[in-house]
Amino acid sequence: MAQLTGRFHEHIVDAPPIHLEGIDVRFNGTDALVNIHAEIEPAKRIAVVGPNGAGKTTLLQVIAGTLDPTRGKAQIYGHHPHRHVCIAYVPQRSKADWNFPVNVSEVVMMGRIRKIGLFRWPTQQDWEFVRSSLEQVDMNQLANRQIGDLSGGQQQRVFLAQALAQEAEVILLDEPLNGLDIPSQEAILAVLDDLSARGVTVLVATHDLELARARFDQILLLNRKMIAFGTPDEVLTEENLIEAYGGGMHVVDSEEGRMVLTDTCCEGEEDLHHHG
Repeated sequence: MAQLTGRFHEHIVDAPPIHLEGIDVRFNGTDALVNIHAEIEPAKRIAVVGPNGAGKTTLLQVIAGTLDPTRGKAQIYGHHPHRHVCIAYVPQRSKADWNFPVNVSEVVMMGRIRKIGLFRWPTQQDWEFVRSSLEQVDMNQLANRQIGDLSGGQQQRVFLAQALAQEAEVILLDEPLNGLDIPSQEAILAVLDDLSARGVTVLVATHDLELARARFDQILLLNRKMIAFGTPDEVLTEENLIEAYGGGMHVVDSEEGRMVLTDTCCEGEEDLHHHG
C-alpha cells in the first residue's frame, strides 16, 4: 500500500521537486547504486528503466525517504524527503498484505493521515477528499469493497486515489503495470497523464522500454549507475541500451527501422521494442 513519507515542510523557492546528488547505496559491501545525479522538473512523467537488479526500487526508496543513501543526498523541494508529506510511494503489489481487513475507502483515507493528524478523527471534508479521489480513478462504486477482493488493476487505482487524497505533489510507483491487462494499464496511464497535467511529478519504475518511450516525458536509464537521463530519443539509443543491458540486449535492423530485442524482462520472456 502507498506509504506516507514524513511531515509537512514549506518548499524552498525555486527548488526542484526531486534533486539527487551523488547517491550511493551499498548493501553488505555490494553497490546497489553508484553516484546517481539527477534533477527532475515539476509535472514531468519519468520512467525509471533498467534490467532486473539495476537498482530501480532502491532509487525510488531513496527518493521516498524510506531508505537512507550510503553517500550523497536526495532532496524534495529543497529538503530531506522525511520533511515532506507531499511524497506518495506505491511499492510493488507483491509487497502488500492483501489479507489486511480494510475496505477501499479506508485505504484511501490513509492518505489523509498526515493532513489531519494521527490522533484526530476525519472530518466531512476529509471524506469528501476520499470520495473525490475515488471518482477520479473511477473506483467510487467499489468504496465499501475489501481491498483484497479487488483485481490488480483496481488495487493500483485505489493506491493512486490514496495519493490523490494525500494531495501528493510527487508520486513514485514501482512496477504499477506489472501483470495487468491492457485495459487496466490504460486506465492507470490515463490517471498518470491527468496528474501530470495538474502539476504532479510522477516517477514510474518499469521494465517495458516501449511503454517508456511512448508514454513518458523523460527516461532515467539505470544499471546501478545512471547510464542516461533525458527524452526517450536521447536515452533509448543503441549505445546506451547495450551499456545498460549488456549481453541481454540484441539489436537487429528491419525495413521499419532499428529493432531492439531484450531478454531481461520479468520471468525470462523476451520483449520486442521498436525504435524508429
